[in-house]
Parts: sequence; C-alpha cells; structure tokens
Amino acid sequence: MSAIGSGAAASPPASPVRWFGRRQLLRLLGKSDRSMCWLVIEPRSGQELMLVLPRVQPAGAEGLERWQQAVRKASRLNHPNLAAVIEVGVQDGWPFAAYDPLGEATLADHITKEGLAGAEVAALGLQLMQGLAFAHDAGAAHHDIQPFLALVGEGGGLRLVGLGVASEAAASEPLSGLVAAEPGARREQRDAAQRDVLAAGVLLHMMITGQGAIEERDVARVVLRLPPLGREIVRLPWTTARPVAEPLRAIVNRATDRQERQRYHSARTLASALEGWLQTETGGAGALALLAERLRNAGVLPATAGGARRVARLVAMERERTNELAEVVLEDLALSFEMLRLVNSAQVRGAQVSGSGPVLTVRRAIAMLGLEGVRRAATALRDWPGPLSDVGAADLQRQLDRVKRAGRLALALRPAGYDSEVVYLVTLLQNLGRLVVHYHFPDEAQQIHRLMLPAPATREGEAEEPGMSEQGAAYAVLGIDIESLGSAVARHWGLDDAVLALIRRLPPTTPVHTPESDDETLRLVASCANETMDAMSLAPHRVATAMQRVAQRYGRALEIGLRDLQAALAGKPPDHIAPTEQAPLDEAPQAPAPVAALRRPAGSPP
Repeated sequence: MSAIGSGAAASPPASPVRWFGRRQLLRLLGKSDRSMCWLVIEPRSGQELMLVLPRVQPAGAEGLERWQQAVRKASRLNHPNLAAVIEVGVQDGWPFAAYDPLGEATLADHITKEGLAGAEVAALGLQLMQGLAFAHDAGAAHHDIQPFLALVGEGGGLRLVGLGVASEAAASEPLSGLVAAEPGARREQRDAAQRDVLAAGVLLHMMITGQGAIEERDVARVVLRLPPLGREIVRLPWTTARPVAEPLRAIVNRATDRQERQRYHSARTLASALEGWLQTETGGAGALALLAERLRNAGVLPATAGGARRVARLVAMERERTNELAEVVLEDLALSFEMLRLVNSAQVRGAQVSGSGPVLTVRRAIAMLGLEGVRRAATALRDWPGPLSDVGAADLQRQLDRVKRAGRLALALRPAGYDSEVVYLVTLLQNLGRLVVHYHFPDEAQQIHRLMLPAPATREGEAEEPGMSEQGAAYAVLGIDIESLGSAVARHWGLDDAVLALIRRLPPTTPVHTPESDDETLRLVASCANETMDAMSLAPHRVATAMQRVAQRYGRALEIGLRDLQAALAGKPPDHIAPTEQAPLDEAPQAPAPVAALRRPAGSPP
C-alpha cells in the first residue's frame, strides 16, 4: 500500500504548476458529483495536506456561512475513525476543509482490481460504520461516502475525511423517497444518515469486487440509481476474484437490498453485523463473545414466573418427591437448561460421571446435584422477565410456548423405545440459539423476524416478494447464524460434539435420508417437530402448503404422513405408534441417557 504523497515531489509536474491560494495543487485524489479531494503542499513548510471541497459552490454569503458552520460543527467531533480537521476556510469563494493524511493511502488506492479479502473488508467497514455511528449520534452526516474520502493506514486503521463537506450539495438532492416524511431538521438528519449507510453498503460491495457497482465508481450516483429513486439492483456476483463467506455476502447484500425495508437503517446495526462475523471469522471468542457478558449478568433465560419459587418449596417439603420435582423443572426451560449446564460442566462430569457421556435428562441431573443443588440452581436464576421490556417479554413468552409445543409434538412423533425426556429436551435444545437471541438480543430478534417476512406484491397479480431465510437474516443482523449461537452456548456448558450434532436442526436444504443410527433418528424427530411449528406460525394461507412440505420431507425417514402430523398436533399419536408407547412426559424413565444409549427395547426396565 503506497502513501498518498509517495513520489509526488520527486517527479516533475505533467502540467503547469497550479495554486489554491498559498498551497500548490499536487494531485487530484478523486472527485464525485458532490465533492472533490486534492493533495496539496505548503511551499514554506513542505507539509502535504488533503483539501476536500464541495463540487457545488454554496449560494451567496449566507450559503457560504451555513457551510462553514456545518463543517466546523462536524470538525469538533473526536473519534478515532474520523480524521481531524486542520483548517476550515474559504479561498476565492470556494470553501474547503484541510486534513493531514499522515502518510496514509486513500481507500481508492488501497482497493486492488481483485478486491480485498473478506476479513479486511469487514474490518475496514466496521471502522467506517463506527465513525459514522458516532457522527450520526451527534447529529452530523457525511453526505458523500467515497473511496477517495477514507484513509487507510499500514496497520489497517481507517479514518473518514470530508464529514459534512458535501452537505449543501446533498441538501439539493431529491431525498423524499428514502425515509417516511417527518417535519423539519429531524427528517433531514435521518434522511442523510440513512443515505450514508446505503452509500457505505455500496462501498463494501466495491471493496469486495474491486469494481464500481453497476459499472459506476461514484458511490453517490449508484445510490441515486437504487430504489426508490431508481430501478437498479446491486448484489454481489456469485463468482468473485476472492471467495466471499456466506455471512459476509448476506451482510453486504442486505446493505444494498432493493427492498428498502430490508436494508440497514442505522450505522450501528450494520456495524454490529460486521463485528459479529469478524469475531467469528478471525478465530476469537466468536459467537460466544457476543453473549459472554450478558450470560454472566442475566443467565441463559429468566425463570418462568413463580417456577423457581415452586421448585424451592418442593425441595423444602418432602425429599422423596423427586418425580414431581422433575416435572416442575421441565416446565421451566430456564431451570432445565441450568440443570443441564451444571451437570455437564467440567467439574461435575470429571468428579461424578467421568466416562459416562453427557447427561440429557433432568431426573439424572437431580440425582447428581442433589436436592440442595436443585434449590441453589432455582434460586440463582434471574426472575422473569429479566432485563426485557414488556414487549420483549411477551415475545419471549410466545417463543417459549412454541418451543414447548414442539417438544410435545416430538413426543407424539418419536418411534417406540426412545426416552421421552431426552426427545423432549433435544427438541428444546434445537431452539437454544433462538431463545438466547430473543432474550439477550430482543431488538435483533425483531430485525431477523422482519427480514424473514415476505413483502406484499408491488403490483396486482404479481407474487409476493419472499423474505430472507432464517440463516440469511441472522447473518445479516448478527453476522452469525442462530444455530452457531446455540452450539456456542451448549459447548460452553460442556456438551460434546455428539450432542452438538443432535441439537443442530437439519438444514432446510439438506435432503432427509433414512436414519442409520439412534442419534440420527432423534435429530430427525426433533427437526421435524420444530419445522412443523415453523409451518404453523406462517400466515394462514401458507400453512397447508408448508405442512405438506414437512410431511413429504420427513415422511419416508420417519414413516409419517400429513395426517400423522395433524393428529400429533391434536395430541394423538400417529397410526403406526401404539398408544402404550406414548408415555406422557411425567412418566419418562429416570435412567441416565448418554447419547449412545438413547433407545431401549420396549418394555425393558428404566
């Protein structure tokens, strides 16, 4: 990477020397319809500076004064990703802002024809969005995000220059379609901030491909050609000079999505997605890093209202009431998960169950921890609803109810001889990541939900626009998929790779084959139950088709049909399962359930 001024003074000028006031113009670093950037030198000191000027000269003395006030206000912002302004002035009627490049190269010079590696794109994009988020919070916008208006240092640091310089030019553009109209400066401020985020998405596209989007190097022109002002579509091509990870592809494509509702509406949301993927990709703490502090402060889930107190009372009453205690624990997902975490921790497993595999039943957990251990676990849980707002609590409760219903459905679908409690808990654990997101990232959960919703047809007679897949939506919001979040939490508990495989739902695009092991059967039963509940949560006119798809997908492997699913939802066992095999959850066997021994011959002792 070469610095801006490298070689500039050594080679003779190709044209007569030009001046801007007392400064000599060395090289045009870039220009757009809204701004231009020159490398200049102070003849007396030999110092090189960057001058950023608007392409549209402010109208009259009043316009010039407004421009200077706006840029001086922006120049007072102090952030490591915003370049410091050396001088704000006017020369021959043209306003300018001067910056010290510190020997760094512009992003335009840094981007190669093959583009940049994904991790570098995310790291630079993250810094750009952090600087923009800071500026937007202070009421300032950039108005002209361009590759020549960002500086990249040798260590990979990025500094944005030109904050507010193009503000007058931006104010003259037709922006009414970018956000819902609202009065006064607040609407203009939101409008400009949203334009910045969209422009940043176009810049990310350019960094990956090494080329201008829709064959245009001026980012502002690209923005004006995207909906709602234009009809162009900007998406990453499937083949690029450098491979693009699917999460990063989802993030960048969302940033320029042709549907406005799908795009990032703030710099912080785009920064969060880039940071989440970058942490995972660079081998740091990854998915768990997003959760570590929140897990310590608020636990995995909050206790069901009154559930923990009921458990504590039962423990204090009769020590022989283990069965009833287990039933109560299973009704509280937070306590059930906490019990599994405790018994599968390295300390407990090493001391008590070394060599017996992971524990996946609450009854076994109670036997290992003792009643006093159960009481401590119950009283340590965060009371409902934890830090959630009323809206967030209601949403989490809906998810908990849905997950429990999936567990009961899995019980109705399980083949003969499988431990009912293990089937139930594995089905619940396949939703661990989803529950964690709804509890610890409620705003992000709502974003994911909105991205998955289909958009109504723009014209009568046309099909509705499909929403994103859950995986793509999670990538676009968090930078990681929900299954990986669940796996990260489960691994933190001490569950091994065999269990991690069980609690990952079968991907929707993966063909379903006849299971060759008990583990595969258990995973399919839980996946089928969860997909059925997903189908039931769709709009009414889409439920029948989705249910038929689930029945066809799992029918041969699990020997079920659509009527079997419908009967199971109604609480009846499928025809091929005898009623005696459908033990309710409160009659589940109490034996330990290592993954390799999930199935027992029918009629064998517990």
